[in-house]
Amino acid sequence: MTRGIASIIHAGLFLPVVSLTGCTSPQSAFDTAGTEAERVLDLFWVMLTGAAVIWTFVMALSYFATRARPQGFSDKIGVRLIIWGGCVFPTVVLAALLVWGLKMMPELRRTADGPTIAVSGERFWWRVAYNVEGEPGVVRNLPPGGIPSANEIWIPVGERTEILLGSPDVIHSFWVPSLAGKMDAIPGRVNRLVLEPTKPGIYNGVCAEFCGDAHAQMGFRVVAVSAEDYAAYVAAQAEPAAITEHPGLDLFLENGCSACHTVRGTQANGSVGPDLTHVAGRRTLAAGLLPTTEENIAAFIRSTDHIKPGVEMPSFGVLPEDDIAAIAEWLGSLE
Repeated sequence: MTRGIASIIHAGLFLPVVSLTGCTSPQSAFDTAGTEAERVLDLFWVMLTGAAVIWTFVMALSYFATRARPQGFSDKIGVRLIIWGGCVFPTVVLAALLVWGLKMMPELRRTADGPTIAVSGERFWWRVAYNVEGEPGVVRNLPPGGIPSANEIWIPVGERTEILLGSPDVIHSFWVPSLAGKMDAIPGRVNRLVLEPTKPGIYNGVCAEFCGDAHAQMGFRVVAVSAEDYAAYVAAQAEPAAITEHPGLDLFLENGCSACHTVRGTQANGSVGPDLTHVAGRRTLAAGLLPTTEENIAAFIRSTDHIKPGVEMPSFGVLPEDDIAAIAEWLGSLE
């Protein structure tokens, strides 16, 4: 019996330490940079500390019952243990957590004082629209006044930015561990999430709800910058692409790319896939999967299904290599 209790104690001490070793990656809820994420982390530590205290008490009681007092307790003491340890103590602990949580909620539910950005989770990427007017529909068309982008969200530091979340296909879950908790993007409705970064930086986000083949490859970046840099970025995104004559543009239009993608300033006005007007200005391709380089653009055009299975875009490996290179070179110039 003693050996069994010792094994339980050792496992209880060892497993939490091992589990925490997986929390040091760049995408970690322990590396907070946002108001809501800080509150979530506070709640985690309070819950963990409370659980550790309760666990220690239970282990000590078990040891006392089996070793220090093998003859057992009297009925009177047993009843008291049940009342105080099994009823009063849990009630007090849960009531304290409830009061603390209710006290925290008003701060997290404060009205956003910054910009409003619409984000639509779509298999397997994120449609983004800045400067939205009113509540966006959960369809592929942009909300009125929206400035389109994809897979990279810029927000100002120190302001409460409201994210309007929706989806036209299945349930996704928008999660930036360093900035806030998870929020589902659900077909047929709009959910709201507020991001309030406390320091500049680039923060990784993911889809946290299984949504199909490329679920694990449905990432994005949140870029927190000063209010001035944010305003300059959005103004630049509102401008059409700087178009010059290039064989890649002609090939882009001739091979059907414009049926799914928009490049403002050209005849390409598709709405199925991401807006590519300023694609070269984004840090990554394919929803955070690859760095944005001409080589990676060409590889994705050539072997879409191989790089990211399940996406709507077919592979265009049948095109001559020179044509693929020309399209990639042109897209690589769209900053």
